[in-house]
Amino acid sequence: MKFNLMRNQQINFIGWILFVMSAIGFCIASIGNFWAMVGSAFFLIACLVFLIPFFRDDE
Repeated sequence: MKFNLMRNQQINFIGWILFVMSAIGFCIASIGNFWAMVGSAFFLIACLVFLIPFFRDDE
């Protein structure tokens, strides 16, 4: 029986999308708290940086 229906790259991409969604949730939850918002914004930016390889062409 074969369970490899999804490639590792697809699983990683879905994981990073979930991280981005949680970072957005943290940003919304931290409205009104400056330091929590700064930390949430850095977390969101880091998640977006890790998504860059998924959209670059490997030449």
